[in-house]
Amino acid sequence: MLRDFLEFLRDRFERLQQNFKASRLVLLGFGYMGLLCIMIFRLYHLQIINGESYQKNYLQKTEKTVAIPATRGNIFDANGKLLAYNRLSYNVTIKDSGEYRKALQRNQMYYRLIQILNAHGETVTGRLEIGLNENNEFYYTSVNEEARKRFLRDFYGLKRVSELTGDGGKYPSEISAEELLNKRFLSYKLNLLTDEEGKPVTLSNLEKLELVNIRYTIGLTAYRSYESTTVVTHVKDETRVDILENQAKLLGVNCEQTTERVYNDAVPFSSLIGYVGKMPDEQLKELREKNPDYTLSDTIGRTGIEEYMEQDLHGKKGSRTMYVDNVGHVMEVESETEPVAGNDVYLSIDRDLQVGIYHQLEQHLAGIVAAKLVNEDNPNTETTDSTARLIPVKDAYYQLIGNNVLSLDHMKGDSASETERYIAERLSAYSESSLAAMREQLMNPSPLNMAELPNDQRAFLYFMYTSLTSADSGVISKDKIDSNKDYYARWKADSISLREFLQDGIKDGWVNTTAIKGIKKYAGAEEVYEALVNSSLESLKTDPDFEKLLCQYMIRNNLVGGRELCLALYDQGVLEPDPAAQAELAAGGPAYAYSFFVRLVSELKITPAQLALDPCTAGCVVTDVTTGKVKALVSYPGYDNNRLTNTMDAKYYNRLVKDESLPLYNNATQARKAPGSTFKPIIAIAALEENVIGLNDTVNCTGIYDAITPPLRCWIYPGRHGVQNIVAGIRNSCNVFFADIGHRLATNPQGEYDPALGIARLNKYATMFGLDQKSGVEIIENDPMISDQSPERSAIGQGTNSFANVQLSRYVTALANRGTVFDLSVLDRVTDWQGEAIRSYDPNVIRTMEVKPENWDAVQQGMRGVVESGSASRIFKGFEVNIAGKTGTAQESKTRANHAFFISFGPYESPKLAVTVNIPYGYTSANAASVAKDVYRLCFGYTNVDEILNAGAQRVSDVNIED
Repeated sequence: MLRDFLEFLRDRFERLQQNFKASRLVLLGFGYMGLLCIMIFRLYHLQIINGESYQKNYLQKTEKTVAIPATRGNIFDANGKLLAYNRLSYNVTIKDSGEYRKALQRNQMYYRLIQILNAHGETVTGRLEIGLNENNEFYYTSVNEEARKRFLRDFYGLKRVSELTGDGGKYPSEISAEELLNKRFLSYKLNLLTDEEGKPVTLSNLEKLELVNIRYTIGLTAYRSYESTTVVTHVKDETRVDILENQAKLLGVNCEQTTERVYNDAVPFSSLIGYVGKMPDEQLKELREKNPDYTLSDTIGRTGIEEYMEQDLHGKKGSRTMYVDNVGHVMEVESETEPVAGNDVYLSIDRDLQVGIYHQLEQHLAGIVAAKLVNEDNPNTETTDSTARLIPVKDAYYQLIGNNVLSLDHMKGDSASETERYIAERLSAYSESSLAAMREQLMNPSPLNMAELPNDQRAFLYFMYTSLTSADSGVISKDKIDSNKDYYARWKADSISLREFLQDGIKDGWVNTTAIKGIKKYAGAEEVYEALVNSSLESLKTDPDFEKLLCQYMIRNNLVGGRELCLALYDQGVLEPDPAAQAELAAGGPAYAYSFFVRLVSELKITPAQLALDPCTAGCVVTDVTTGKVKALVSYPGYDNNRLTNTMDAKYYNRLVKDESLPLYNNATQARKAPGSTFKPIIAIAALEENVIGLNDTVNCTGIYDAITPPLRCWIYPGRHGVQNIVAGIRNSCNVFFADIGHRLATNPQGEYDPALGIARLNKYATMFGLDQKSGVEIIENDPMISDQSPERSAIGQGTNSFANVQLSRYVTALANRGTVFDLSVLDRVTDWQGEAIRSYDPNVIRTMEVKPENWDAVQQGMRGVVESGSASRIFKGFEVNIAGKTGTAQESKTRANHAFFISFGPYESPKLAVTVNIPYGYTSANAASVAKDVYRLCFGYTNVDEILNAGAQRVSDVNIED
């Protein structure tokens, strides 16, 4: 019974176990079904109900804010005439949209783009500092060696220039532009480029350059894929239309609206207004201290008023906040703040005066050069006076090549004319024969001394020696040459050959043998010398400066003449085609070529700036004597700042840097020269105020002042001025009179001569007139220098006195208004873009001089006498306005013309304007006075800009003023 009961229990337990197992499977199924429902519900909740919210939250993690540049403010003249403004234009941009996954696809798109660009004559303006010259050769476009190394630093992705590795290594700095470009060409796989049919594409050098430039420029901003990269600026309308029509094949390419900076009357205003350009690395920190919004991609004022007024002109950037996906696509613009345009700047400058005076300066310089040109080889001797020096026309012919008016590369190119090929062939033959003659001298065991050589060979060997001493060569260490050695004295006296001199250098160790190419290890002295000769002559074959030296002597030796060079001016487009004139020139001889060339200069078809002969530069400043406001600040020559702004024309800039007339140098604010006799009115005031001479006291001019050693001559010597009082001394600019005054200023009350006292008094009064500091104008200016030696010579404007034109302008302004010394200014006011006034620039008086009225009277009478009956009277005879002035001539070199100055104010009875003119190497101050006369005629309405623009070279005054 019990057993049956136990079996019953066991049977029930087994059934329960089976039922429980079945129920677990059901429960598990229900569990899975529940989880599935929860997951489906959750996915629905995430994607359908809250999908937009989560998507928005995700995009916030890739939120980007980009700056929107402001429109730059305009610049106006005093009368509201527009000088600098912004013009609507379009840039070609590229943004990596992720559409082209393979390098080949991207390269094919870039190739299609450059074909369109080239068809319309556009130029890729990327960040690659490599260009293509007229001979289809690659070269660096960097403005200087330092800039080239900074470019290589960025090209290699380095942090510092010091990481460059010289000739070899991983990051070579001594690498040609072609080698550098080819390396990147291969790394971009452009060598594998095919057309749409899969056929290999043969690229021209221009196409290779453009493709690498685009790829390189895009690579610099690859980390900002949401921003577009500009590769071509300011394209033509037809180019834009063509790109838009082909946009389906140019994915990521767009034409974006922008503005370009434009300058009216660019050349006359260039040295004053300056230009804008890309932010230099070294300037970013400084500007960010003033405005943290600046970035390296900004365009800023680089020179002139554009630089000085940068904070006003720049404006305030706007911003755009947007969401981008992982490849840089803009998904949504969240917010946008509009930029605020820059302020407008009004100058005190009168546009008509600035433009008119610029051309007056050019016309007068042309007249001087044309008058001095002679058809002689050696018109000057060691005794020729600096005011009487002449210009051999062959020097002018050479300057067509020497100052890059004519291109030697073009003469050697495929498109050269018959005349150009003739010049190139003569040059090639002359180069070959000259190098052979140099080798003969250098390798001859019995060479000629330098003095015994023909002029051209001596010049060529000197050039070779100078090249070896350059920092780039490093072959000769000049500081190691023992100046006590006999061979050094002989070298200075031209009584030794270059061969002997260099061999002595090898022996004494100042020839650095490690810098000589092609030298063998353990080479002896003769082998070292031979390697030096070979490497030097080889380098001369490709040296452009040596090629110019060859041209100079080729012209002097009549191997090429003025006829061929003037014809080349037509062939290269320097002169407009004139078949009749060209035919006459081709048929004429040397005499006709000379007269033809003089006519070109007189008609300003070839300008003084192009020739860069003395004189080729000048400056003029016109001020309002009642306010110190500058009405004209002119420097000749100028340049076209439209070609340097926006995207710099590197070829043009490099040409300006090499231009011997120095167009980037401001001749009104930077050219410092001894003031000559223009300094004498200050000395007159000093003498009268210090009571070392009275109004009626006199000095007897005998033509020479012998109280000092060496004696000082008056400019009239061997003549004499006789008895002079203060008015006559100024009128006649008598050196003896003012040397005596300088001596009196250096004499103490006890009658003892004390030069330091004289210099201190001179410094005191020069300082009172503001000559101890810059003039106040808001552009670049060199510091003045008041003389610190020889009171007598300093009193006649010599000694170490050195001032810029604009500094003399402040001084004569104070003379005219009788003692009010202003900080000169070219600024008038600033307004916002709507014309609302922000600030005005009121006259800033830095000093009011306490000088007796009778002393002002005497000095001004003397200056009036200069113009009325003195040295400048013939120039101003019959002039419509009574002017008071002072001429000044200063000699800097016995082998060059004198510097010419004229300071003045007018009308004499009630002064309104001051005019100062400086002409470096201008022969005589009569030339500066003649310019001033024409400037006054313009200022007072006796001529106008249109009349001036239609005039040619001005006739040179026959008045010779040597004071």
